[in-house]
Amino acid sequence: MNTDFIPVDPQDVTDNVFKLIGDDWMLITAGDENHFNTMTASWGGLGVLWNLPVAVCYIRPQRYTFGFAEKCDYYTLAFFGGEHRKILNFCGSKSGRDYDKIKETGLEPFVTEKGNIGYNQARLIMECKKLYADDLKADNFLLPDIIKRNYPKSDFHRFYIAQVTDVWIRK
Repeated sequence: MNTDFIPVDPQDVTDNVFKLIGDDWMLITAGDENHFNTMTASWGGLGVLWNLPVAVCYIRPQRYTFGFAEKCDYYTLAFFGGEHRKILNFCGSKSGRDYDKIKETGLEPFVTEKGNIGYNQARLIMECKKLYADDLKADNFLLPDIIKRNYPKSDFHRFYIAQVTDVWIRK
């Protein structure tokens, strides 16, 4: 584990989750040290479910990260300061199928004790063990305008509910 980070209990994270996810964005990363991908996300959630601290992330099936998320038991969420917005913009607009995001952005990955990927530039990292996955379904939307605005191609996200097993904050 990178020594620039200290472990904290998930309950000790004091960030406003609406700002953290919706405004600051995050990188969702799945895979192992030999083969992984990361993508930028601004949709998700943090909370408590089944008496566990959980993170929920949403990934469209056409995203390259989707295959990694499907195969792996874990994913990480990495949050950055504003000085790294270019990294988040690149990782959200370019596919790992076509670009080496690590090389292109200068991201510095490291491997956690559980074998997952964190980034040296992050200020907050959450390691998450998948508990549940399902697809959003058109019939379950109560407001059809959400589909019109967000899913004109009916390419609904799969969501993953995961236990937040480890959290690190930059020293």
